[in-house]
Amino acid sequence: MPNGNSRIVILGAGFAALSAARELRRRAPKAMISLIAPRAEFVYLPSLIWVPPGIRKGSDLIIPLQRFLQKYRINHCACTVTGLKDGGRTVVTDHGEVANDALIIATGGRFLKGMPGIEHALTLCEGVAAAERIRDRLDSMTGGNIAFGFGGNPQEPSAMRGGPMFELLFGVDTMLRQQGRRDKFRLTFFNAAAEPGKRLGEKAVRNLLAEMARRGIETHLGEKILRFTDHSVDTETASLPAELILFMPGLTGPQWAAESGIELSAGGFFPADEFCVVTACRKVFVAGDAGSYPGPDWLPKQAHMADLQAKAAAENLLLALQGKAPVARPRPELICIVDSVNSGMLVYRDPQRSFMLPASRLFHWAKRYFEGHYLRTFK
Repeated sequence: MPNGNSRIVILGAGFAALSAARELRRRAPKAMISLIAPRAEFVYLPSLIWVPPGIRKGSDLIIPLQRFLQKYRINHCACTVTGLKDGGRTVVTDHGEVANDALIIATGGRFLKGMPGIEHALTLCEGVAAAERIRDRLDSMTGGNIAFGFGGNPQEPSAMRGGPMFELLFGVDTMLRQQGRRDKFRLTFFNAAAEPGKRLGEKAVRNLLAEMARRGIETHLGEKILRFTDHSVDTETASLPAELILFMPGLTGPQWAAESGIELSAGGFFPADEFCVVTACRKVFVAGDAGSYPGPDWLPKQAHMADLQAKAAAENLLLALQGKAPVARPRPELICIVDSVNSGMLVYRDPQRSFMLPASRLFHWAKRYFEGHYLRTFK
């Protein structure tokens, strides 16, 4: 194990960063571990879907990390990463430079904002403020057209986050029905792919589209999205009316990645091998949405996969500090509950199997239970 002089730095304060911190402390009680993030707080992004229907307030999902940091003896550097130097041995921030003996990049990615008229759309996973804006817009509407969709990264097709948009779509439909207002709204789901959500599995796509049909949600699929306006989503052959556009763009790496001195993947991510080691770097690892990983084309950008990558990265980092080769490989696994406010559909996929279980109230409550169980670590 590394001695107490080993300086380990983690970039970020999300799922991957905090999972890596816990795993490192468990395996290396004496190591010096620092976490670099602007604020000592964790945002539980999976529950943003519950802000618009009022199941959660935004403040419920912002968890202060002071107790967590104290418990695991993690030093917090309150600053913003702006780049790397010396092959990753120096982290450049807006408050100076931080040296390290080993590094885990877990800052997450960012959304591509190149779509013409993207300013007319709201993106749920941008955070609590975005979720609250969606809630307020929905509350203010007396009727009209709402368009839901998600995009990808043309240079890295797997860099998308469609699951939350299916949840938001079904959740808004359920909410409007509960309020007795559904007949005043036209909901449309749009996507450039003819089979959106295919990474969830073929059966999942069929079931999701069938659920849209059952709920009276219109679909516009298989056409390139050209632009958004303040009243429409324009595709190659149609202009879909929309007073409210809810859209999840594709993902790319963090803005500062261009200043890292590391050659990025085609999609703008830190390229990693099967052990989460950043290509052509020594003792630099990546976990979560900031990385581009080998594996199946359905490898998800989601919290569960970020946790698995973080644990493997932590184990391999400690081996690297001992001069040993990496051994831990994160298992490719997709598991999620597509929630709709009062029920949910369970989706699972790994290299051997793929299935989707039909909607059940049990899965909705299981998702709520898991939220509480996960957050207890930080409270």
